[in-house]
Amino acid sequence: MEIKGILVTLLAPMSDHIANGGEKILGNASSIKQRPDGRVYISGQKQRHALFAAMDRLNLEDDARAPEFADTYISNGDGVTTIVEKDLRADLGGFLDTNKGNYSGRRTAPLTATPAVAMESSEIGRDLLIRLKINQEKGTRDQALATREYSQEDLMLMNFHIDVGAVSIRKFFRYEGERHLETKYVKHVPEDERKRRIRLALEATASLTDYANNARNATSGEPQTVLIVFDTKLSRKASRYFRAEEIERKNILAELDKRKATYFLGEDTQAEGDSVAEAYEKALAFLEANTLYDPTNGAGTKTTGEFDNLAKGT
Repeated sequence: MEIKGILVTLLAPMSDHIANGGEKILGNASSIKQRPDGRVYISGQKQRHALFAAMDRLNLEDDARAPEFADTYISNGDGVTTIVEKDLRADLGGFLDTNKGNYSGRRTAPLTATPAVAMESSEIGRDLLIRLKINQEKGTRDQALATREYSQEDLMLMNFHIDVGAVSIRKFFRYEGERHLETKYVKHVPEDERKRRIRLALEATASLTDYANNARNATSGEPQTVLIVFDTKLSRKASRYFRAEEIERKNILAELDKRKATYFLGEDTQAEGDSVAEAYEKALAFLEANTLYDPTNGAGTKTTGEFDNLAKGT
């Protein structure tokens, strides 16, 4: 099978959690994020942060890295480079470099995420915090009281999608005057490395833990139920699967079957069928055994510098 798109939709239980909270990068204020219908949510920005944090750990421990990619890394969200062949966040997460002033300075992210949203209306509580500041010279102790909202119990729906044809591949456009005459594609890494990066992203969706300062609140987004779709076209329709009624669920899977997509369903709360771990194991094996869509048609690789020169016409 030639894989053009990968969708992961999952349900993760969270208890006494602070959506978008914590003191890590992108941490927010004490008020929990909540939709008008009463359901708490975690922003797509925070979801991508949690995913890339998980990918960073997996990349550091990955023994499958070829020697020429031993120095690959994931940049911090506040300092993304444009070096697609080395920086996995630049590759899968995209970037915008306004200094370049042309298409070579912008990259649309191949890996996207929806906000995580509770399946039902949430019950919000308030935690009372006491902060002490001791002045040893004066022998005084100041006390400050603060409250922080938390959500009692939620089953969070999360979705991640990978545009396979854009992973490690960039495109630029040739114009004549104001007319767009041609689109060209450039590959930055070979197929084995492209597949490794997609494998890291897929594994990371099962390892989401970077939501709050774990010393205080060990929130986990690890799935209880998951549907992993390897698609023959770009589609995110299956992201509606866990919100759908039985008839729509059957029709979504039938549509996938009709276009010869492959999917794996895992559930940890039922004795029958695959567990979440088994679904991921089968999905990773399927990824390894099949091919990725390559709009360059097997072209050789070029560095970011070479791509910039091509995009500028030099």
